[in-house]
Amino acid sequence: MTFRIKLCHIYDIMSYKLQENSKVPAIIGSSKEIVEIHSVIQKVAKTDSTVLILGESGTGKELIAKAIHYSSERANKPFVHVNCAAIPSALLESELFGHEKGAFTGAFTSRAGRFELANAGTVFLDEIGDMPPALQVKILRVLQERCFERIGGHRTINVDVRIIAATNSNLEAAVSEGKFREDLYYRLNVIPITIPPLRMRAGDIPELCNHFLEKYALKMGRKRLNITKGAMEHLQHYHWPGNVRELENLIERLFVLKQDDIITPQDLPEKIRNRGILDLPEITGDDTNPFVNGIDLNTAVQEYEKRLIMHALELHEGVQVRAAKYLNIKRTTLIEKMRRYGIQTRCHNNDR
Repeated sequence: MTFRIKLCHIYDIMSYKLQENSKVPAIIGSSKEIVEIHSVIQKVAKTDSTVLILGESGTGKELIAKAIHYSSERANKPFVHVNCAAIPSALLESELFGHEKGAFTGAFTSRAGRFELANAGTVFLDEIGDMPPALQVKILRVLQERCFERIGGHRTINVDVRIIAATNSNLEAAVSEGKFREDLYYRLNVIPITIPPLRMRAGDIPELCNHFLEKYALKMGRKRLNITKGAMEHLQHYHWPGNVRELENLIERLFVLKQDDIITPQDLPEKIRNRGILDLPEITGDDTNPFVNGIDLNTAVQEYEKRLIMHALELHEGVQVRAAKYLNIKRTTLIEKMRRYGIQTRCHNNDR
């Protein structure tokens, strides 16, 4: 028995698919949260109000931003994406505002920044929680006055842009800790949109799977795979720390590795078959149950912590600074715990 579902929604949070005569990303899912997000997008797209998109990594924040832009009157103008966490702090100001010739060593020519390039369109400031405080002041000015100067320049440049920001950080906590400007936070948080993690809307997983199965069948030019009911149950019970991005990656991997066209529980990674790496065995009272004679709490807690750390490192390709951020601990704390549990990684480039 295989699990099939009819694709009936025109929106999809996690895949940027061009529809006929449209660039509006689709949003797949019929959960209450997704229906509400769809409604907010339709309303906010008619305005120029600033939007703050909140959600864990992999939930589809960029595609929500694109849905707003391409549903608005600015749809035929530029959509400029800036990942504030991916660009070194020393370069981010130049990327955003541009620079004049001779403004700094290596500035051999004048260069327009992303705000100039996005004039009449939308600037999407992704991971704005990682923006340095000095730049936060300049973003606040753009929001308030719609103007700025290039680095090394004296001419004020006026721009007509809509700003959409996104973060997986808790900006309210960052404000309380003095890491993020309170006035900028309130300027950004005009229309907040919170995307729930996939584990909070497991009912959308069959529809998302259906979409990705169709997508990769078309992309790879092969017959569509079908998921058995048992395999789907495992997918719906897994906690998906990487959210929809992790689900899509799994479907793509299955298309590459599968020889037949049926996905069974045996085809799924062990952590999914076991309903997630963080789950403990079910306590049934059976004599074969490892906890029938009680639980060593310290050992269980240590094993749980070790699995969390290993999972975070795997999810972030061994980059310790990213894994530490994911776990909400300091990198030095992560290194100490890795040493304690004998965890090693192959990737040492922790400044990415």
